[in-house]
Parts: sequence; structure tokens; C-alpha cells
Amino acid sequence: TASRSARISGRVRVPGDKSVSHRALILGALATGRTRITGLLEAEDVMATAGAVTALGAEVTHNDGVFEVLGQGVGGLRAPRGPLDFGNSGTSSRLMLGVVAGHDMRVEFTGDASLCHRPMGRVLRPLTTMGLQVEGEGETFPLAVRGTLDILPIAYDLPVPSAQVKSSILLAGLHAPGRTTVVEPLATRDHTERMLGFFGAELKVEDRADGTRAVTVCGDAELAGASFAVPGDPSSAAFIVAAALICPGSEVVIENVLMNPTRTGFFETLREMGAEIALLDLRDEGGEPVGDLRVKAGALKGVRVPPGRAPSMIDEYPVLAVVAAFAEGETRMEGLAELKVKESDRLAATAAGLKACGVVAHVEGDDLIVEGTGTVKGGGRVETHMDHRIAMAFLTLGLGAEEPVTVDDVGMIATSFPGFGSLMTELGASLA
Repeated sequence: TASRSARISGRVRVPGDKSVSHRALILGALATGRTRITGLLEAEDVMATAGAVTALGAEVTHNDGVFEVLGQGVGGLRAPRGPLDFGNSGTSSRLMLGVVAGHDMRVEFTGDASLCHRPMGRVLRPLTTMGLQVEGEGETFPLAVRGTLDILPIAYDLPVPSAQVKSSILLAGLHAPGRTTVVEPLATRDHTERMLGFFGAELKVEDRADGTRAVTVCGDAELAGASFAVPGDPSSAAFIVAAALICPGSEVVIENVLMNPTRTGFFETLREMGAEIALLDLRDEGGEPVGDLRVKAGALKGVRVPPGRAPSMIDEYPVLAVVAAFAEGETRMEGLAELKVKESDRLAATAAGLKACGVVAHVEGDDLIVEGTGTVKGGGRVETHMDHRIAMAFLTLGLGAEEPVTVDDVGMIATSFPGFGSLMTELGASLA
């Protein structure tokens, strides 16, 4: 339960970025030699990736906050002794399908009840074109696949923007002869491209005149082990930023946040709403831009969020909807089809949670409309549908609402933000 909080204040760091953490482990496993990773997110999703690469022969060790991966080189992984269990992690399971595609081995993929309901067809279609074989007719886990040493390069137009599908194809392309190209209709998270370059892959990124973006990786790649520092996760920072904006008198500084342009749509939208957010000490670490965010509470207004911004803030829409409830006027978030196939149907879950807390909100097709009035009654019990971001978003709402807000489950928050409750409490949040 979250209750109205007088003021959120202090300086904090959020856990390491989840997207970057997954990729650091995977590329460390495909590199030759040792990769040393600091700042890795020690959450269930990322530990599922660590377990998977270990099961495939790339040993992961952990000592005093430092992770080391003993890489086996591109094509050098071995068949696991049992199924790879990815828990709740859609990212690592989809990326690892691309990794397995370029190895001559049979691998079973599984996960928890939520993951086993999530669609894998979008990533399986291009990978089967490249040579991955799927046993049976299903497109959901549990699933058995067989990779091949004769993986083929492809040129693939993404039907829907997806960093996970793009990354899976590029990882498979590392094993293929020649060049593999992915064309995306809108730019999505580019951590895979940045990190491939950091580890030594030959890569070309082209922004085309028609607005599309083409990413090409050269196959038969050789990656070299490296030292890598994972910056703070902007998707986790989003909840602290939101809490500071909706609790009067608040001011926080969040240090060492990843400021990759493909991930900052949330902060851009908040500034359009009138939020006072300053970026301090912008710097480059491991090929990624990193900075400190200073946030102060203040009056907000409703805005239209265009569909083209969705890829740069796809995980932040539930908490943006929460902030929109405290703004004056209508906020219309457009083009959110992708939210329907996340850990839950986040579009429906967000709208239902807002209604339970006295906020006027509804879904029109793929759009979410929130009628903000500046104050929120609260008092509701929100169904999270086992979704960590729904849970954190509505706990955040409770910090600014007139009456306490309860969520039905908080256990799954550890999948992305271990220590969420204690960190928020440290800043002055009333959580019980």
C-alpha cells in the first residue's frame, strides 16, 4: 500500500539498466576471453540471462558487485543439459533465440506462466528464414528449437518496431556469412548496435531518406572480451521522477542514468507537460550517454504523445499515465499496440488501475486517454496481472493521491527493480 507522501527528496542511484545488462552478458558470452561487468542489474530477469549463458558453456562468476563472463567466441557455445528457463524475461528469451540459431544444437526454451503466454512468432519468423528449426507448430513457450552452423544472412524489414526482434536477428547474423540487415520503420532501442561495436563487431547504421533506419552487421564476426560499466536504468528512474513531480515540494537528483536518445521519450514528454527536469554532467561511458537528472515538483498540463515516440518510452507508459492523472487537462497517448503484448496487456491494465483510483481514463483502439484534474482521489485496489511496471506505477500514484492505493502483488517488482520499496522509502515515500 502507498499513502500520500509529504515530500520526496534526496540523491540516489537506480539499479543498472536492464536492457544493457542482458546484452552485456550475452555479448560477453559470444566474445573471446573474459568480460568484466560492473553495475549489472542483479534482478531476476538478468539472472535468468546469466543462468542461460552459463548453461550454454560461458561461465559467469560474481564477486563483490563485479560479474565476469568467460566468453566462448561466436559459434562456440555448447548444448545445455536441460531446458533454458527464462522466468519472466521476454528480452533474454528472444535475444537468446537469435544466439542459439547460429549453433548446431537443440535447445528447449521455457519460462513462467506469464512468459509462456507471450507471443514469439515475430522473432521466430525471421530466424526460421535464416535456418532455425522449430519443433511443432506452436509459437509460445515451452518450445524446442534447433540451430545450424549454416545460418543464412538476410535483409529483413521489421513489420512492427521492436528492439528485441531486431537484436535477435543481428545476433544470429554474427554467425552468418556476409551481411545481415534489419530495416526498422521507427528507430528503436539501439543498445545492441552500440554494444556490438564496443565488442568489436563490424556494423553499419544508416538513417534513410524515407524515415526508416537500416542496421547491418557483418557475419563470421570475432568479438573480444572487454570491461563494461552498466549505467542506471531510465525505466527504473521513471518512477522516482514521477513521484517527485506529483508530491508537492519534492526535489531529487538521480545519478548516473542512461540517457540514450532511444530511451528518453518519457523525459521529453514530461518536459512538454511542464516538468522541471534538468540534465547534469552528460558524459559517455562504454559507448552510451550517461547523465544525472534533477527533478522538482510543479504544475503539469495534459499533452498529446505522438505514436512515433512509443519506441523510446514503451515501458514508461503506465507511469506516464499516472503523471497525466495529476496534470490539468487531457493527455492522449497514441499508437500503443505494443503494450498489449507485454508482461500483461498493459494498456487495459493501466486504464483499469486508473479507473479504480477515481481517474477518468479509457482506451480507444491503440490509444490511451487520461483526463487529468490536478488531483487524484486514490483509494483503489489495483490488479497488477503479475506485471512489475503496473505494480510500481500504481504504488507511485498512491504517493500523491488523497487516499491510499493498494496493489494486489509486489513480488514481481524484483524482476526489474530490486530494492524499489526501500529506495523510495529512503526518499520519503510512505509505503507499507
